[in-house]
Amino acid sequence: MRIGMALTYSDGGFKQTVEELADYEKAGLDIVYVAEAYSFDAVSQLGYIAAKTERLEIASGILQLYTRTPTLMAMTAAGLDFVSDGRFTLGIGASGPQVIEGFHGVPYTAPLGRTREIIEICRKVWRRERLRHDGKHYKLPLPADQGTGLGKPLKLVNHPVRPDIPIMVAAIGPKNVELTAEIADAWEPIFYMPERAADVWGAALAAGRTRRDPGLRELDVVAQAALAIGDDVDGFLEFGRPMAALYLGGMGAKGANFYNDLARRYGFEKEAVEIQDLYLDGKKDEAAAKVPRELLEKISLVGSEGHVRERLAALKESGVTTLNVTPIAGDHKGRLALIEKVKAMAADA
Repeated sequence: MRIGMALTYSDGGFKQTVEELADYEKAGLDIVYVAEAYSFDAVSQLGYIAAKTERLEIASGILQLYTRTPTLMAMTAAGLDFVSDGRFTLGIGASGPQVIEGFHGVPYTAPLGRTREIIEICRKVWRRERLRHDGKHYKLPLPADQGTGLGKPLKLVNHPVRPDIPIMVAAIGPKNVELTAEIADAWEPIFYMPERAADVWGAALAAGRTRRDPGLRELDVVAQAALAIGDDVDGFLEFGRPMAALYLGGMGAKGANFYNDLARRYGFEKEAVEIQDLYLDGKKDEAAAKVPRELLEKISLVGSEGHVRERLAALKESGVTTLNVTPIAGDHKGRLALIEKVKAMAADA
């Protein structure tokens, strides 16, 4: 398993963390992810990271489908792959209507269809084809009756470092996961529980893989996990409660919260209802207290060395190929030691 680490997109210590990435490279870190929610953009920070590192792969984790045209998405990926000498992975995802319609003012429509077309367009751009695309959601060039009629089928001026930049899709819904397994290079779910992954996503992954182009890479399965190793670290699991409550309770309305739906599919139906009711009623602390301990334990790598080894084995057995960890320690030296440790343990899993 590769070991990755997420860099926060809004922390005041971003530059210091990037300066420390050279140490993480030496410790064996393989890839670093930068998110883009509704704070600073990820692209500028990824470019900064590319300039400060040599071997480390970089990835957007994630760029939202609706915030850039498909062609700009492709240009951005090609640019980041260029400045990093071929180390970039384009992570994309649909986000949700709260962010897309609330912050960007764009209708949250057809996420599946748009995902497919955006990936098709990106790959055409990177192959330097004269860009023609007659899709349901995107038409290039723009038809005459929708504009001036002067649009021309252009191709990318520059030659990309790679014509096949890896594409990672963040997905948890069955149809979206099926699409990801069919056409993407990597899949990033959230709140990944290896013991229940097959029940929740197995059929969707299998269906998508039956239609997968054999020319594509093997699907990289990217799981996120908090990381703390020791005999006195169980309390660190509590750090995950506020975020879990935010996603399960506040990221969407009733009947339109993808993360709450996932918790239900995991078997936490009662808790999912309670968390959402409390969170939407403004009782965030009470909602966080309702997050099942089992969920926190199974989506984390927090515990004794023996426990973490067991969790790593379960993740590998379920098909995970990349671990995107958040090391929890009091200082840089401690976080570095965790990366070194989990890298060695993952090699033995």
